[in-house]
Amino acid sequence: MINLPRDRMDQVVKRFDMLEAQMSAGPAADAYVRMASEYADMQEMVAKIRQLRGAEHEQADLQAMLADKSTDAEMRALAEADLPEVRERIEALQRDIQILLLPKDAADDKNAILEIRAGTGGDEAALFAGDLFRMYERYAAARGWRFETVSASEGEVGGYKEIIATISGKGVFAHLKFESGVH
Repeated sequence: MINLPRDRMDQVVKRFDMLEAQMSAGPAADAYVRMASEYADMQEMVAKIRQLRGAEHEQADLQAMLADKSTDAEMRALAEADLPEVRERIEALQRDIQILLLPKDAADDKNAILEIRAGTGGDEAALFAGDLFRMYERYAAARGWRFETVSASEGEVGGYKEIIATISGKGVFAHLKFESGVH
């Protein structure tokens, strides 16, 4: 289990609720745009925090059921079966929230340029570069990002000797900034 800063999570939810109330009050256009941007940035984190709290309540209920001697055998068996899944869900949510609580990099909302070059290995390397390119293309499509090929130099039997693409959308650079290296 990850020890998350509960007070920080409470502050985020409180700020989110306050922004929601202020936005519904009909502020001036420039203030509304600023608040809407902050609100949108916080939506994913607040949703995860609320899911975590729900899962923690569910875990507490299941543990209480198991601790209660009057719980019948069938309910006890169901609680024992559900508890590991709930714990896994809590751990996954905690990891997600831990990442979302990290300070934002100024470049996180920027777009990215993807360059893939076939290394040593001739045709096999070109085929692998093609597979890698298609993987990134599908990843971008799954996230709703715009993917545009800038230039491509195809290999002799398929794949690419070199291919360059731009990926644009919300949070592209934040997700891809650590993607580098020789494969």
